Amino acid sequence: MTAAERAGPTGAIAEIATPHGPARITRHDADGEARGVLLLGHGAGGGVGAPDLVAAAGVAVAAGLHVVLVEQPYRVAGRRAPAPAAQLDTAWLAVVEQVRAGSDPQLPLLFGGRSSGARVACRTATEGAAAGVLCLAFPVHPPGKPEKDRLHELAAPTVPVLVVQGESDPFGRPDPAPGREVVMLRGNHSLRSDMPGLRAAVAGWLAQRFGAVPVAG
Repeated sequence: MTAAERAGPTGAIAEIATPHGPARITRHDADGEARGVLLLGHGAGGGVGAPDLVAAAGVAVAAGLHVVLVEQPYRVAGRRAPAPAAQLDTAWLAVVEQVRAGSDPQLPLLFGGRSSGARVACRTATEGAAAGVLCLAFPVHPPGKPEKDRLHELAAPTVPVLVVQGESDPFGRPDPAPGREVVMLRGNHSLRSDMPGLRAAVAGWLAQRFGAVPVAG
């Protein structure tokens, strides 16, 4: 377990102005020399302390990435109902702009998130010039409504994508595709049932881009 995981969502906290109110970021600095920046967004009804986000953040910090956990303005304002997709995307890109402005311009930025946050990351990857996208529990369709799929969002990025999905996720299971790796784990949408598998999947994907990544059990 890394320092970021032991600390949970704590870290350097700041608010960033967006067109839809302030967003909040929590930054964890990389272990050692930084090799990139990973921004992670939360699910529709959850926060940045979700176990899968914390685990992925810990792996990324150990891999030499700064991690920025992003809370959308509706959550900062105390609302649980998510904002419309366009507002989520606009607020996310405003955060990306500020994070990029405050980072070494040589460091690549990766986007990611769980569930709704993964959708935002995919939709904004091209406009935000992401170098890769990490999707935890991507919601392929609403439960019981496979005809209303969101696969066009998952197919939008033109950069490498990793999807980590639960085998019994009621939100569906995406298929691998060119440029898209899909790792299926035991469990459901929460991804809580196989944290070692989640860490290994994220570490393996990051290693393809940044070299060997230490993984805790």
